[in-house]
Amino acid sequence: MKRDPFQQEVRKLQIEVSVGGAETNFTLPQRVASRIVRELSQALPPMIFFFVGFNFIVLTTNLLVAHYAVAVSSFMLATVAALVVGKAVITANTMPFIRIFDRAPLIQPILFKTAIYWVATVIARLVERFVRFSVIEGNWPGDFATYLISDFAWQRFSAISLWILVLFLIYVTASEFSHLLGTAEMRRLFFAYRPSELQLNRRQRARELIRLHRLADEHELAEFRDPGSVAHHQLVEIMERLARAPKPA
Repeated sequence: MKRDPFQQEVRKLQIEVSVGGAETNFTLPQRVASRIVRELSQALPPMIFFFVGFNFIVLTTNLLVAHYAVAVSSFMLATVAALVVGKAVITANTMPFIRIFDRAPLIQPILFKTAIYWVATVIARLVERFVRFSVIEGNWPGDFATYLISDFAWQRFSAISLWILVLFLIYVTASEFSHLLGTAEMRRLFFAYRPSELQLNRRQRARELIRLHRLADEHELAEFRDPGSVAHHQLVEIMERLARAPKPA
């Protein structure tokens, strides 16, 4: 049953007023601290993922060239790069168009968010190099363009950017599946055993849930309520397979 749009707007206004009244009870330092904690919680997953990914790349690359007694990169640089990526993800998530493909097929938001995160990371890496060039190394900021053309290691920058693109593709894919199924369900899938009294294993249960999803897309609510309809019989059949097995008498 559809709700009245006017009632929805009134309800939304009441929620905003209540939230605004609750925020007035907090002092400015508490609000700042709450904002910092919220941003850190958003940046922590990509930071951890890219910290592990970058350091794994550094480890394997240095092992490949260890015979020549050289080191291509260091773990400190990989850690700094992971922090830059985490900040870039926070910045990209604040953009209003980041979720325009939420109703599209899953491949579209994965590719779109991967591209947005990757571009934001490339820009953040260039800004970080500009700050190091002008502030830490003491060069004139106007010479940065000349430095990029003549002395900047574009081959190394491109190689790292390609690895970041691949890692972002893996990260966004896992993140989209986590949002699709829910964090609690993902934990159950990876770390919880299925009880023996359940009729289906995880793969069979996933297939039945997909059938249920398609059934809900194809039929209206009135058809499910009608005991004589095909939709009702299919719904009962799916629920019988998803439910626990009957206990022996």
